[in-house]
Amino acid sequence: MIGQTSHIMVKIAVAGGSGQIASEVVDRLAATKKHEILIISRKDPAATIEERPGVTWARTDYTDKAQLTRLLNGIHTVLCYTTPIGESAAAGQKLLIDAAIAAGVKRFAPNEWSTSSIKELPWYATKVEVREYLKELNKDKKVIEYTFFQNGMMIDYLVPEGTSSKHLKNPELFLDFFRRRAIVIERKEQDCHFTFTTVDDLSNVVVRAVEYEGEWPVIGGVQGTTLSMSELLKIGVKARGGKPWDITLIPEDDIRAGNFGNSWIPTMDKEPTMTAEQIEHFSKLVLQSCLLSGLSRDWVVSDEWNRLLPDYKFIGAEEFLVKHWAGRD
Repeated sequence: MIGQTSHIMVKIAVAGGSGQIASEVVDRLAATKKHEILIISRKDPAATIEERPGVTWARTDYTDKAQLTRLLNGIHTVLCYTTPIGESAAAGQKLLIDAAIAAGVKRFAPNEWSTSSIKELPWYATKVEVREYLKELNKDKKVIEYTFFQNGMMIDYLVPEGTSSKHLKNPELFLDFFRRRAIVIERKEQDCHFTFTTVDDLSNVVVRAVEYEGEWPVIGGVQGTTLSMSELLKIGVKARGGKPWDITLIPEDDIRAGNFGNSWIPTMDKEPTMTAEQIEHFSKLVLQSCLLSGLSRDWVVSDEWNRLLPDYKFIGAEEFLVKHWAGRD
């Protein structure tokens, strides 16, 4: 059933639906004017999101199975975007899965939306825990259909904020296209690989996956362009007008030891309760993991949904970056 999608209306619940990537997907689903969409969130809808036709809202703290089951009654597909980080992340998602099964939900997409593995990304440990939970649930008899939407890194984070998406906010990264600079593992430019996919392509694939008539693949790779660090930097120079970049080279051993010398450090999102020292500490941990995850290819994903939806054409990384940086100093 490669490529076959349905025109039947589907009731969809989007858990954590006020988040950035989730909001992009909800916009695309709502634009079809075919589906009923229920956003489930800890937040108050009045303070977080605009009204959209066909989209309703319910609040929950993801601790009450009976409440979640009532909310999911009549829902066909659940897309989960709740936070994958923190002590309660896995428990909340497992309870949501249990409620989905109790409510008779057919399909569930857990909070993936990024890497294929977590060798160098320990903060994503709950993703593996949820994967194993779903596998165990279906061990003897399939009780719910699921797929792991894995798209690698959002390439939208490498272009000016707001030019390619409505809701994404750019984090500080070791790849800084605006300032033409990057931090790279010394002599490993050819060995570090990442898959870059646009949020537009991901959203379009999710819409088609919701309408897909065949069985969802367990591993659901959504593959834009896979590049080595060396290839990406060449594209960066081209996209940024041919001007040279400031490349900071750090030996792998130093990175593993947490020694970044005098290098600039991308600052992680600031939490109000964190001290300056804590922000610096965690920013270095994030940088360390992000650099090493290129070596372990944690961000490289497969292409299951590309093959199941052969008529859909993805935009290439070079075309995307050149387009969105054109005419900018």
